[in-house]
Amino acid sequence: MPRPPAARVFGGGPALIGHRGLGCGVVRGHPENTLGSFTAAAALGMTWVEADVRRTADDVLVVAHDEAYPDGTRVADIGAAEADRRGTLRLHTLLERLPPEVGLDVDLKSAIDDSLRSPARTTAALLALVVAAEARRRQLLVTSFDPAALGTLRAQAPSLPLGWLTWHRFPLDAAVAACAHMDVDVLGLHVGSLADRGTGTVDPITVADTLPFVHGAGRRLMVWCPDVHLAGALLEAGADAVVVDGVPAALESLRARGARVRSAVGGGLGGDGAPSGVPGGAPPGGGPAGTPPTGAPPAPPST
Repeated sequence: MPRPPAARVFGGGPALIGHRGLGCGVVRGHPENTLGSFTAAAALGMTWVEADVRRTADDVLVVAHDEAYPDGTRVADIGAAEADRRGTLRLHTLLERLPPEVGLDVDLKSAIDDSLRSPARTTAALLALVVAAEARRRQLLVTSFDPAALGTLRAQAPSLPLGWLTWHRFPLDAAVAACAHMDVDVLGLHVGSLADRGTGTVDPITVADTLPFVHGAGRRLMVWCPDVHLAGALLEAGADAVVVDGVPAALESLRARGARVRSAVGGGLGGDGAPSGVPGGAPPGGGPAGTPPTGAPPAPPST
């Protein structure tokens, strides 16, 4: 099946995406990557969330960021029943319970012992079967730091939108070129790749300067984990999506600056999804009036 144009990946865009649900760690009493965190984000009006996905030893896909539990037990070394006992959310449960109008960014986490498995039993191959079906009923994007895993997904589910994630301060020029070379739909830049090497500040103008190359190559730009006050400035500068921690604070910041994104429905941020300027609000970067359009130094990466 032919892939849809990359412009449609985030619908009308731009999009605000809840990192691991409501955000990294515990937000409003909901631990990350739990059903409560995802459904609470949807209740706030978020139309996109991000979930980390791993496999268990018996090939069940679960929602977990870390490779191992606090006691050192690896997710890939236990069966699904033990993962259930430890409170780990199964992917199929999330897909069943998350409202279908909420888009899902699946962050595929390859296991090191995928290298010893047959191609059909790797995390990427197991996930391809699930998301190819799920993409028929909701907006879906699969992202990964593992470019070979994305290649597996492209081969098994040609119409599935894919995104390549880059690490903290990954060279911007190489990231943009590689996104086109790998034929993925979305470049997922860590916000640190947009930071000035000397000051560590993030200037949204860098996004505007990068977009002609990303969009010119037919790709979309997603920035992950900026400070909540910088998220609106990045969206207004032209980023197609921003993945944020602390969803409640991010929504409040966007309301304060008048930004309109596809993160909210009904009476949220202005449901038409069209980006807007910041009349009467803070300048890009979230500082007081008259300050330069720069953000705070990026926080340490948390993928």
